[in-house]
Amino acid sequence: MNEEPRQNHDQSIGPNSYVTNAPESAPGHNYDPQIRAQYSNEPKVVHATRDPDAANLSVSNENSQLHAASIKKYPHLNLSEGEFVVLDVKRHPIGLLLPVFATGVILFAIIIGLIFYPSDTTTLVAAIPSYEQILLPALLLMILVGTGGCVAIWVYLQNQFYMTNESVIQEIQHSLFSRHEQTVSLGSIEDASFKQSGILQTLLNYGTVRLSTEGEETTYRFAFVANPRRHVAILNNAIEAFKNGRAVDPYES
Repeated sequence: MNEEPRQNHDQSIGPNSYVTNAPESAPGHNYDPQIRAQYSNEPKVVHATRDPDAANLSVSNENSQLHAASIKKYPHLNLSEGEFVVLDVKRHPIGLLLPVFATGVILFAIIIGLIFYPSDTTTLVAAIPSYEQILLPALLLMILVGTGGCVAIWVYLQNQFYMTNESVIQEIQHSLFSRHEQTVSLGSIEDASFKQSGILQTLLNYGTVRLSTEGEETTYRFAFVANPRRHVAILNNAIEAFKNGRAVDPYES
């Protein structure tokens, strides 16, 4: 007579958790033991309990002071409790050369044209507008060119890059009415590097900082960064400290 195999009917033992006891393989699935979401749907399994009224982790006095100072200095940034600005990356003034030079050349050309424009056009063979007729359009054109130059300079200066003890914030101003902000956690940054191309960038010590993130392989770039080597070194040190659970030290730029 065959005996039926014994079964354990001890009700005190709850169902297994495939999150806490992940198998080495899963037949028929593209299995990755680091992707806990594959085993997140487990009925009747409680992985951890948490008091809903538990108090938040306390912030040290030093971090509170640094947070208050950052809020005062950078009121436009959305900083969480205990978060403070570690690094304010400055853009190199070389990027202002093109709009300033172009604006100056056009204004200089208009002024020279007004100086040498004939005051009496009645004696000329060809009929051309009088000096009084072209003066107002010339002044309006100068105002338009000057305004355009000021807008180009303002747009350049509004592009900003910050690193806090928790994340990297990049504010991008494309034009006068086009702006967006990118924020990425330090823990999501996979690589921080910089690039300098050409003699001018090497001599004047500016370049492009590049951040690549995990997962979707998103890349963030910030051009015309002064002293990019030092800034990237600080970024990598902060990323390493954040990922290893160490405090990110403040840095005075």
